[in-house]
Amino acid sequence: MTLRLLQRVVPARAVIAATDAGAHIVPGVDSVRALALRAIEAGQSIADTVAALGQGEAVDVVALLESGAIGSPIDHDDAAHVILTGTGLTHLGSAEGRDKMHRAAAEAATQTDSMRMFLEGVEGGKPAAGEVGQQPEWFFKGDGTQLVAPGGDFTMPHFAQDGGEEPELAGIYLIGPDGTPHRIGLALANEFSDHVTERHNYLWLAHSKLRQAALGPELLVGAAPDHIEGSSRIVRDGATIWEKPFLSGEANMSHSLGNLEHHHFKYPLFRRPGDIHVHFFGTATLSFSDGVRTEEGDVFEIEAAPFTLPLRNRLTRAADVPVAVRVL
Repeated sequence: MTLRLLQRVVPARAVIAATDAGAHIVPGVDSVRALALRAIEAGQSIADTVAALGQGEAVDVVALLESGAIGSPIDHDDAAHVILTGTGLTHLGSAEGRDKMHRAAAEAATQTDSMRMFLEGVEGGKPAAGEVGQQPEWFFKGDGTQLVAPGGDFTMPHFAQDGGEEPELAGIYLIGPDGTPHRIGLALANEFSDHVTERHNYLWLAHSKLRQAALGPELLVGAAPDHIEGSSRIVRDGATIWEKPFLSGEANMSHSLGNLEHHHFKYPLFRRPGDIHVHFFGTATLSFSDGVRTEEGDVFEIEAAPFTLPLRNRLTRAADVPVAVRVL
């Protein structure tokens, strides 16, 4: 039976365990991070730890989400210890939209860097057991202050040229006391980028990624599904202006999750005990590739089974706050 974890943030913090049979409070823990630390200490799985803690009050997760009581499915008391990163060009078909952006800057007969990196991933992104595969494109998004709760507003910077959705999966990890990374589970995600800035020059990818991101309300625990099929849409003034299916899971990817994880956690910097990592696995589906320009007030909606709750976020723009550097 599929186990999903949620975090209630009001009126009091609590962890919720949900299955097809219903949802209940998990007694004795007030965060998914605390639950995962218990599992590591006991040397058991998250599912076994939830079972050992028993069942508390039954809850209605749909009603809680609609009331704004559900937060992101992972957090940390110190947001600086939540590290947001990701990999691109990881899905079969993901090179098409990127190549469209960069093709104009290269001669027609020249293979772009994006296409070359994608093809290297297709060839070497799923190594045999015990082997190391081709490393993917990698980027940094920020820390836990950049995570927007389900139902919360995306606030693109005042200088942003675009605020575009990226529907995908994210792996959620906790670094154990001995420096071992532990995957707690997977979440739906909207990685959210400035595709106009990226299109200008792919070397501006880093700038385009320093934006907020959102995770769906549920954290899927256990083995990662090989195939996930969902839907991404943009709603403007109550009407859907764009909608498209998206695929994820290893069957639809040019890299295995294990290969992406290896090339992230091979750096000692990312194995600091106690840290949380949110790693976005990429997508092949963007409204920007279809010529859509988002507007303030647009609502992004992402949903996919076996997740049962959608991820919705509205687009806003921050006010211009001048930044001055003082010389000391």
